Amino acid sequence: MAVVVDKDNCIGCGACVGVCPVSALSLDNEGKSECDADTCISCLSCVGTCPVGAIKEGE
Repeated sequence: MAVVVDKDNCIGCGACVGVCPVSALSLDNEGKSECDADTCISCLSCVGTCPVGAIKEGE
């Protein structure tokens, strides 16, 4: 299950993008994080890295 990004809380800092071991996260055209669910391995590295808690474990 891929992680879920709360785009309302995302500040676009890119910390999650830099920590993802499989490059599943990127910044969209509005500067907000987005996750490629097909690439995400649910390692949750990004969850602990997000300074505002905008990334959660998928359900």
